[in-house]
Amino acid sequence: GVGGLTVFREIVKVRPDARYIYVADDAGFPYGDQPETMLIARIIDVLGEAIVEHRPDLAVIACNTASTLALAELRARFSVPFVGTVPAIKPACGQSKTKRVSVLGTRATVSREYTRALIREFAAGCEVALIGSAHLAACAEAELSGKPAADDVISPEINGCFIDDGRRTDTVVLACTHYPLLIERFKTLAPWPVTWLDPAPAIARRVADLLQTRPPAATPALPPQIVFTSGK
Repeated sequence: GVGGLTVFREIVKVRPDARYIYVADDAGFPYGDQPETMLIARIIDVLGEAIVEHRPDLAVIACNTASTLALAELRARFSVPFVGTVPAIKPACGQSKTKRVSVLGTRATVSREYTRALIREFAAGCEVALIGSAHLAACAEAELSGKPAADDVISPEINGCFIDDGRRTDTVVLACTHYPLLIERFKTLAPWPVTWLDPAPAIARRVADLLQTRPPAATPALPPQIVFTSGK
């Protein structure tokens, strides 16, 4: 889907000289509810074809579901460096003042052992609530296409993030790359102000680090190219 655009817009700021191929697996959208074995096979197939055709210096997996599920397998199969997108639990817990953090993602992402392992390793004394949404990714797609979802559709999806038992939630991790497209809606509908943590800037910094040995191109970059798996 379009969630990867929130990552792309940050990466292009740090390496505007690069040539970008955006692979949109729209034929496979949404990933969240698909069986894991089928999804791993699909991700490997789609990326494998893209790597053969475009021979990239680096591949960014701009999807939490795909990264938490298939990143290890991708790194085992391909020599191209991969940058994944995983829930930003470590920085969220590091900056939380109330030590109450929520992770808002797809049901698939928040149910994964990968996500729970991040909490065990990096919670640092924080209480971390996992909130899985079935509808927000589709709401973000609609928002971008000019057909915003009603408030009463979005509100129930985020309400579980807000816990007040003497310590209020102060940080919400956006654990789906679609969700930053809705961040202004979230701010409006939130019962109190929180920090909404978008991982995209950190992903961009990691890309810049990995590509620092590749000097800026001498000629202007070619326009970004988008490839739809549906053939549209």
